[in-house]
Amino acid sequence: MQAIQLTTWHEEAKLVELAEPTPGPGQIVLKIGGAGACHSDLHIMHGIKGAPSPMPLPFVLGHENAGWVHSLGEGVTSFEVGQAVAVHGAWGCGSCARCLDGLENYCEGHAGLGFGPGLGIDGGMAEFMVVADARHLVALPENLTPAEAAPLTDAGLTPYHAVARSLSKLGPTSTAVVIGVGGLGHMAVQIIKALSAATVIVIDTKRQALELGLSCGADVAIDAGDEAAAQVRAATGGRGADVVLDFVGLDDTLAMAARCIRPLGDLTLVGVAGGSLDFSFMKIPYEVSVQSVYWGTRSELVDVLALAARGLIKAESTTYSLADAPQAYRDLEAGTVAGRAVIVP
Repeated sequence: MQAIQLTTWHEEAKLVELAEPTPGPGQIVLKIGGAGACHSDLHIMHGIKGAPSPMPLPFVLGHENAGWVHSLGEGVTSFEVGQAVAVHGAWGCGSCARCLDGLENYCEGHAGLGFGPGLGIDGGMAEFMVVADARHLVALPENLTPAEAAPLTDAGLTPYHAVARSLSKLGPTSTAVVIGVGGLGHMAVQIIKALSAATVIVIDTKRQALELGLSCGADVAIDAGDEAAAQVRAATGGRGADVVLDFVGLDDTLAMAARCIRPLGDLTLVGVAGGSLDFSFMKIPYEVSVQSVYWGTRSELVDVLALAARGLIKAESTTYSLADAPQAYRDLEAGTVAGRAVIVP
């Protein structure tokens, strides 16, 4: 089979020929119908500031995956051959306290990005993919195709998790700010609108991204210049935002987030660009909660797919063939992809 494999750090992933996989006991092989290309992949290729040592090479990229069950390993009875499924990509050990609570994205046996499909284990940017356990799969609603569902497994799930933890602060008089309207940010706008009555402000450096944010339901779009935080405060009657979600994660965007947030607000870092926040008693408004988040839970993925099946959220995407996946990453790096790039074998 053909696959996009990362073989050398700081170089592009390559199209290679690999043997078609067969499932071991408890495993499932999927025929891939869609695999999302993510900025996290670029960070993995080129190195994330402050991240742990790189995972062993080589491995197949692709941590946003959906397709059809192709073959079943011994003992698997919960899915049928031909069934359309999405892959929950945060693979934990399955036995620690966090995993037993359904929080495999925060498995105590793992740290950082070095686990899961496309993140050190062969992912779905290939014709076929091995899924280690049936618990990592979610059946697709009938009206969602694998190509539509694939980006929802991260670009939808991660912002859903970030938004859900702040829902108590997103009432009708509240304001949420989304910094960076890319693959995850444009989904965050839709999720906030689907789950709350809050006003949504988007901030980005690109006009195309701001237009995408408005088309996804944002109420206000602001250019990420020196006056962005002042414009947020003007739009909120001087109060600032109740929730700020930074999908970029640079020093500048985190500083902007701190200038936008109001006391008692939530400042959530999602982007992995490696920036840091200048935190001290006088630098952050009182009782602001600052947190980073990583992915989401399997049950939250069920919610995300349900929202999409009802037409409340949709991942804007550009499709590429498997052979064109390296170009998809070049386009991502150049910032020319609106929404999400999805590889369709």
